Order: sequence, then C-alpha cells, then structure tokens
Amino acid sequence: MSPEKNSMIEVAIPLPLQTTFSYRVPEELRCAVVPGVRVFVPFGRRKVTGYVLGQAHHPPGDLKDILEVLDEQPVFTPRELAFYRWISAYYLHPLGEVIKTALPSGINIETRGRTTTGADGAQGEEQIRGGRSIRREWFFHATEEAAGTAAPRGLAAQILLYLMDQGETSRSDLNARFANPAAQLKRLLQKNLVVMEEREVYRDPFRDEEVPASSPQTLNETQAAAFQAISAAVTAGEFAPFLLHGVTGSGKTEVYLQSISHALEAGKTALVLTPEIALTPQLIRRFRSRFSCGIAVLHSGLTPGERYDEWRRIRRGEAAIVIGARSAIFAPLENLGIIVVDEEHEASYKQSEGLAYNARDLALVRGKMEGTAVVLGSATPLITSYHAAMHGRLRYLSLPERVRNLPLPEARIIDTRKMRDRACSPELVAALGENLERKGQSLLFLNRRGFATFLFCRDCGHVFRCPNCAVTLTHHKSKQRHYCHYCDFSLPAPTVCPGCGGGDIALFGRGTERVEEEIRELFPEARIARMDSDTTARKGSHAGILKRLEDGKIDILIGTQMIAKGHDYPGVTLVGVASADSTLNLPDFRSAERTFQLVSQVMGRAGRGDSPGKVLIQGADPGHYALARAASHDYEGFYKEETAFRREAGYPPFSNLALICLSGTAEKPVEQGAQDAAVLLRKLRGDLKARLEILGPAPAPLAKIRGRFRWQLLLKCSNRTDLRKILLRFQAEWRPPRTIRSSIDVDPVDTL
Repeated sequence: MSPEKNSMIEVAIPLPLQTTFSYRVPEELRCAVVPGVRVFVPFGRRKVTGYVLGQAHHPPGDLKDILEVLDEQPVFTPRELAFYRWISAYYLHPLGEVIKTALPSGINIETRGRTTTGADGAQGEEQIRGGRSIRREWFFHATEEAAGTAAPRGLAAQILLYLMDQGETSRSDLNARFANPAAQLKRLLQKNLVVMEEREVYRDPFRDEEVPASSPQTLNETQAAAFQAISAAVTAGEFAPFLLHGVTGSGKTEVYLQSISHALEAGKTALVLTPEIALTPQLIRRFRSRFSCGIAVLHSGLTPGERYDEWRRIRRGEAAIVIGARSAIFAPLENLGIIVVDEEHEASYKQSEGLAYNARDLALVRGKMEGTAVVLGSATPLITSYHAAMHGRLRYLSLPERVRNLPLPEARIIDTRKMRDRACSPELVAALGENLERKGQSLLFLNRRGFATFLFCRDCGHVFRCPNCAVTLTHHKSKQRHYCHYCDFSLPAPTVCPGCGGGDIALFGRGTERVEEEIRELFPEARIARMDSDTTARKGSHAGILKRLEDGKIDILIGTQMIAKGHDYPGVTLVGVASADSTLNLPDFRSAERTFQLVSQVMGRAGRGDSPGKVLIQGADPGHYALARAASHDYEGFYKEETAFRREAGYPPFSNLALICLSGTAEKPVEQGAQDAAVLLRKLRGDLKARLEILGPAPAPLAKIRGRFRWQLLLKCSNRTDLRKILLRFQAEWRPPRTIRSSIDVDPVDTL
C-alpha cells in the first residue's frame, strides 16, 4: 500500500460490532501506515486501538483522522489476516475481536517508556509495548586493554578476572556470583577495563531446567508406516489431514517427533497443540531433549511477560517449534510444515467464552490455507473424526499395539450400587495394598474435587446452594468453607441450618479431598499426593507433582481428569476409577462418548513399563456400553453403538449444530427473549425453506451462573449452508433488549 494510496484505510475495532470502519490518514503518517499495524483512532466519545486491514474505498468528506500509528512493523501478515477473516465469518464473530484474541494479551495498550538506572548509575529507557515490559539487561566484557593493565585489587580484580575468563556476562549473573558488585563495576568502567552494553533479553520459563539429550527411537512397523505417510506429505508441501489412531502407549509422540524432525530438515516449522497445561511439561522436556532449535511455548500458565516474549521470538523467526494450548493456533509461524493436535478428542480445545473457536478445527483450516500436513492424534478419537476418516475426509493411520509389544492393562468393572460408606470398594482397597507391597505406583481417578459435593440439613431438608448459580455448594474441608465451582462464591462451613436453625448438617458425595483423607487412613505409610485445580493453582505446581511421580516419590496419586491424559510414567501399574459413570447422566448427547474417552484415557496410564498394568473401574451402571467397551479396549464396538444412537437422534456427524444462548439478571425477560428468538428462527426457516430442527427455547441445564439466568435454543441442520444462511439472517435481524446478552456458538461441544 503506497503512501499515495493509503490516504483512506479500513480499520477493525476490537468491539462487538460486525462491521469495519474507514479513517483518513494525515499526510505526515502515510508512510507509517501499512496493513497489519495498530493505529490509535477516535471512536465515538473515546479513543481506541484499531487494526489496519488495508486501503478503504469510501467517499471522502466525513471521515475522522487516525491519531497515531502504534507499530513500526506489522503485528500480523496478509496470510494471518486471511485466517482471521475466515474465523470471523465462520464463527459469526467481529473481525476486530478475532484479531484481539489472536494477538498476545495487552498488546492494544499504547507504547510508552519509563526510566531505568544502570549498573554505573546512568539512566536508560525501558520500553513498555502493548502493556508488557520488554526486559533489557546490561552485559559486561573485559576490554583488550585489561589484559596488559594492572587490575585493581580485591573484588574488582576478581570480577575482571572472571570476565576475562568467561567472556561476556550479564549483570544478573554477576550479582549471583559476587556480593554487591555495582561499585567495583563502576570503577572498572571508569578505567576502561570493562565495557557495558544494554540489550533486550527474553524471559525464558525453562532457563533453569537442564534436559539431557535423547536420540530417535527405532520405529515398529505401524509407526514407520505412519511416519512415511506424514513425512511424504510434509515433503510435498500440500494440505494433508491425518487421523493418527493409536492405543495408549503405542508411541504416537515418537511419530510426532520424527515427523517434525523431517519438517525441520526441510527448512520448515512445526506447531504442536496440547489440550491442557498439565500435559505440557513432560511434552516440552521430550522436545527439548530431541531438538536443539528454538522451541517456544504458549499457554496460560506463563506470566504475561513470558508469553509476550515467546510471541515476539516466534514473530522474529527465532523459534522453529511452537508447543502450546488452544491459543497457540494463532502462533505467527512462517513456512509451516506440520501441525500436530495431540489428544484431538479433548473438549478443552474449544474456547467457551467470547470467540468460541475450536483450535482442533482451526488446525485443519490453517493447514488447508498454508498447504500443511495436519496430524490429529488420539487413542480415543472423536466420533466425528473417526467418521470422517472412515469416509475418506481424513487419512487414517493406525497404531493398534503398544510399543515393545507391551500388553494393554487388564481391566475389570466393579458394581457399586450396593456400596454406600466409602469411595473405594474392598477389591480396590486390596489392589492398592498389594501394589504398595510390590513397590508399584497407583493412580486413583475421581472427576470431582473438594471434600463433599453437596450439603443438606437432615432436620428440614435444606440444601446449601450458591446464590449466584443453579448448583449446590461443595465443601472443602482443608479450608473449612463451602465453594461454588462456577463463580467462586464461598461461605464458612456453617454449624446451624439457615432454614430451621437445626445443627444436623450432613455431607454427601465425595470429591478428591475426601478420597485422599480416606486413603491416608487406610494406608498411613504410603506417600500420597492429590492433583486437582485446588492443589495446582500455583505456577509450576503441575510440573512439580508430576516430577515427584516420575521420580518415584509418590506411591498413590489421587486426582481429577488432569491425571488421565497423556502422561507416560512406567512406574504406574494400577489405576482405580472411583466413579466411572459420573459423567454418563449429564444432559448432553456426548455424555457416553466423554465417559468412554475419559475411562479409556485413565486406563491407559497403567502398565507402560515392564510390569503389566491393572485397572479397576467402579460404576453404578456397569452394563452401560461406554464402560463395557472401554474395559475391553474396544473403540470400534463403541463407535458402532454410539453412531447408531446419533443417526437415529440426528446428532453429529449426521447433522451440524449451533447453540443460541441468552442471559440476563432477571429471569422473565430472558425467557421472553428466548421465545421471541424462537419465533424469528421459525420465520426464517420458512422464508429460506430450510430443513432445520429447533430444540427449545428452554432453560439451560445450568440455568443460572454468576447471577445470570440462562436460556438456550439448539439448532440442528443436515445442510451446513442452510444453517449458515439462517444464522446470518438471525444475526442481522435479531434485536434483543439491552438487558439481555445473546451469543451464537457454532459447533458447540458443551450444551450445559
């Protein structure tokens, strides 16, 4: 865009508005305005950051001037903008908010500076870009004159000799080695024996972690076949989507590593998506042990500064591999050769608020746009993914056996319908004791945290509920409080019922905290740890617990689903599933699929070493096909039964879904708004002659969250084009009251 042509520009504003805006560029700023830079613009009565999309075609006369250009270089490329436009169109979300989501948090704040003081007392400028401090540090090295000059005595001499021996050294390293070196450094600088230089440095979250190097492992026959197919696609440089279906312990990660190595050898880059932060530390260690190139990490467990630094490293081409959670799909990698989506079945790839994108789906979109191999890997693929592979839309790669011909763990279902007093059946308790005697490690899985999942008064039946959400409060014994796990409301553990004044308050249901207490009573000599969102709130706590498990310092690890996914610890020989069917009765058509996946995944943690694994699955519905098929490691059998149900009910993969949600602080207006939305949808269905099924309106299964009442409508349509037409018309014509928020979730994965 030449200076002559960019007198008018199109700008996207990160606000919930479906249109973009045109602005005039003052002549003195025209050379600085290019597509992809941020600009400061007037918008109504305020000033906001906007993103330059390109030249605008708008009649002159009534345009406002931009106020400032905030970047020297574009923060997104034309290829990335095309990706953002696709996302905006598909998810019916404003383009400005899509771009804001894709860029690192805080980048929309205007650049500013602050004064800093150097080691010699001199003042410098620390730049603050996008609200994230760019860290700068002083580096010192000895001058040539220092070798032939008599050095000062004492600490100054020690510092000079150290610099002559070590070469360039940072001020922070000198601070760590020498006590209060500032005065001596100033003397050395004044005598021209040392030179000081200030440079930008990155905040490296793995700076202090050393990882021994590793070599590629020999692939078995099925691994080699998968690698050959993927590497051929990488070499061809064309879009090639794969489903890598490998049982737990089959060596999927080794296939990823060698495929990525092939991409790097071809001069390309790689993107690896992982569903949870808990999976990231072990995966990063494996990658760092294998590759010496730059590896960047993007996930919410990093500090804002670390995340911003990682993004800038990627943008500058200093990282060839990016590993991260769902937001890493926006990593600004160039010359992308391969995208890996590990544990592709995980619901956490779907963003639940704001821009409701699915990183798993966007990996396929980005791969198609950039001509990239995309590998979706899982032991329990999504029903929709497996269906796509069986119908030729994904290339199917199978790893049906564990590496080294290790057997899959033996599994047995225990009927708990008559079990009342404890979380663990006698069979599970006996198995835990035997495994302790054999020096084996055990995992005990329960997908509920806290001590008791609900409380009620035995005298009057009063149930303790959250005043903001339509859920019961969970008792946390260690904190002696009752918590809502949706809005974090809490109150001290009461001794008197607020309904009748009675004191007979009972705790019902079990969470991980209560199971931990029971296991400690049963096995006081065992080393026991708990892993849930309560014990992993601090930075590094995920990795700390898993490192203790890896080092053999934990005998029994009790946890929620974060212990069920992707971890590879050979010492684990027993897995107990305390309540396997807790997710079966959720009001969601995917409940059986999620139960099968969760049980299968946690089963897969057992028997990965030389000792065989054993799994005990406790459930109150032991005959359900999701549990029976999981226990027998029968994915194909589960797929056939599940698809028969979905075909009859008209759910994916036999239809496309959209969820329209309405919420407000008063229930009646929300209900009326949902009724009005349904009337409009039925009218549009008739106008467009679309074969659309409208379920609802109805209160959401979680009818109130954070003080807002929720109603929803679920749309089912076998034709995606018809569904899109109706949603676009609905979005254009729907005018809810200002007191009601409404949102459209395309391809929802959670209807709660």
